[in-house]
Amino acid sequence: VQLVESGGGLVQAGGSLRLTCTVSGSIFSINSMGWYRQVPGKERELVATKSTARTLNYADSVKGRFTISRENGKNIAYLQMNNLRPEDTAVYYCNYRDRLVNKWGQGTQVTVSS
Repeated sequence: VQLVESGGGLVQAGGSLRLTCTVSGSIFSINSMGWYRQVPGKERELVATKSTARTLNYADSVKGRFTISRENGKNIAYLQMNNLRPEDTAVYYCNYRDRLVNKWGQGTQVTVSS
């Protein structure tokens, strides 16, 4: 299983970005995909996840601003980020997991300027 992320960048506070994660390889039909983020010196934290059963999970800090969606037939996950804040600055990692596999993408930098 391989994950490829795209869509990070630099944006002003209040702006928007969309991250994309494409999964390839041997994929189990029941799985979960999501996004996590990490800043230097801190642990990686959950941003949002969505399972093939459509179970959603968001961090409180992003509720109402970020939306995770999936194209299950294409094994693609998106993270639409609106009303970005400087505290959203981090490296964002895509994650795929099923009953056998727990894989991470290479990470994409999101920087929000004030």
